[in-house]
Formats: sequence, C-alpha cells, structure tokens
Amino acid sequence: MSEEQSPDEEPEIPEWDDEYLDRVADRLKFNYDLRRDERVRGESFPLYGQLLVESRKQFLHPSVNYATQNAQEHLFARRVDAPAVAELERLVELGNELGEAWVDPDEEHRSTDFTFVVVAEELPEDVAGFVEGFRDRTLLKYGYYGHYEVNLAVVAPDRERYAASENADAWRAFVDWETAEEEPGLLGRLLGTLRG
Repeated sequence: MSEEQSPDEEPEIPEWDDEYLDRVADRLKFNYDLRRDERVRGESFPLYGQLLVESRKQFLHPSVNYATQNAQEHLFARRVDAPAVAELERLVELGNELGEAWVDPDEEHRSTDFTFVVVAEELPEDVAGFVEGFRDRTLLKYGYYGHYEVNLAVVAPDRERYAASENADAWRAFVDWETAEEEPGLLGRLLGTLRG
C-alpha cells in the first residue's frame, strides 16, 4: 500500500488479461504493491508484488525510537505450460542473484524473501517433491544482518493442486479453493486436545 493512501481507501491495482491473476491480485492488493509485466534479468513475470514491513520500538514519543527493523518480500508469478525442475532451479538461481544485488545488509535488515510462483495446467510429482522439500536461506554476516530466502510455489488451479516450499506463505493467495491442509487455530487445537 502506498504511503499516500489512507487505510480505508481501496488500493489501485493494474488490470491483468488473465482472469485468474486478477483474482489473485484482488487478494494481494491490501498487503503488496503490485505491478504487471515486470522484467528482471531477462526473465518476465506478469505479476510482481512487493511487501515491506517495518517495525520499531519507541520510548515516550514516536520520534524517540530504536530497534528499527525491516522485512520485505518480492513476489514473482507467471504461467507456464508444464513446470519442470530445471526451470525452478533457474528461478532459484535468479533469486540468489537478486539477493546479492537487491539486499542492503545492515543492522536494520531482518529478512528479504524472494518468492516465485509458477501457475501451470499440471503439477507433476517430481516438481511437487522438489518444491515441497526446497529450502534456501542465506545468512548475512552470520545472521547479524538478517537473511534472504528464496521460496517456491507451483499452483495448478484447474486441477486444484499446489505445492509450496515451507516458508512460501504467498501460495494462499493463489489457491482459491478449499484445502484440507488448513491448520486449526488456538481454539481448534484446544478443542482437539479436550476431545482426545
């Protein structure tokens, strides 16, 4: 959300020629600054989103603050006919290149995530296995300057299937069907414990 916008105002987002990406953008628009047709190092992504979260502590007045930290996520999404492990590995390599180029390591940097979402017709088992077992986190100066992480997700909306790496939380915006993997909240876990 832009700084000029009030919290009650509907954010302006671009229109996509793809009805599915339009629905995804509607779910992302309140948290991400969205752009369409982003080109990064020779790769093209119809949907790009950036999320920036800043936290700080204050003492008595907002002008007296300390412990400022920021976390951000760069979300890249595109359609492919048939996803392959080799293509996902290429996206991981791109994510690591962007991590080295885009992340400014300092004491205020907590984390930067590069999340790549591939929208496809099918979700092959080898691709699902690769994505679900994937984890790539790079500590900056032994973690003192935070880290950057590359995340992957592959979604086949027509088949109502998806696979996401452990920290790729953005997949939820791409899944517009009921999933059995919804984790119960605190109350649900307490009731489950009481029921035995």
